[in-house]
Amino acid sequence: MWRIGTGGCIVKKEMSFEALELIASRFKVLAEPMRLKLLHELSSGERSVTELIEATGASQANVSKHLGILLEAGLVKRRKDKLNAYYSIADESVFKLCEVVCGSLAEHLETKRKLVG
Repeated sequence: MWRIGTGGCIVKKEMSFEALELIASRFKVLAEPMRLKLLHELSSGERSVTELIEATGASQANVSKHLGILLEAGLVKRRKDKLNAYYSIADESVFKLCEVVCGSLAEHLETKRKLVG
């Protein structure tokens, strides 16, 4: 992996296989469109499961399954209030990653558009 060293230099950092497995697991969690949609919906603040069902158009079972995966991965947190469960973002750094990926995709698509057009 790479990191910024002193003086702004990019240096390679050795990573254990276990660390690489954890990183791969995080990317696997983010590799599902419904989970990305749920994270996007939660980016504006806490939402109930009912609100997330309405926002995504998915079934209760599907939303609950994906929220459970996001919860286990530590990306979201849950708060219960009587019969309702509310979810919010637990790890804001996920949005930094999404910004990097979206920016890279936009550049890639622009380059392809210029080559084709």
